[in-house]
Amino acid sequence: MNILVVDDKRSVRDYIEKMLTAFGHSVSTAANGLDGFEKAQQSPFHLYIVDHLMPLMNGVTLSKNLKQTPACAQTPLLFMTTQEIKDLESLAEFSLFDGVIKKPLIEADFIALVHRIINDSAIKIAL
Repeated sequence: MNILVVDDKRSVRDYIEKMLTAFGHSVSTAANGLDGFEKAQQSPFHLYIVDHLMPLMNGVTLSKNLKQTPACAQTPLLFMTTQEIKDLESLAEFSLFDGVIKKPLIEADFIALVHRIINDSAIKIAL
């Protein structure tokens, strides 16, 4: 799977890239939402992993832009946040997320959620 990780913290990007490549995934990274949006338009990805609070373009705006772009719209999106997930549920854009996970990440939970999202999207494509 080709995965795009968008997070403004290099340590988080590096940590996620290390976890995902250990499972055989190909990982590209972006340092903010604008960088991530540009990369998403240049190459196809099987999954977007997007941080919530970033400079230039936050994760909610990036998610909205990705889902409004035909070439990106069907790609599943995992949203990461330091806020309480229940606080995000009131966002109009919450339905754009195929999964939401709280940071700091717990490796086993993160990997399980990534694989669930990938498997769920594969089932949708097969139907």
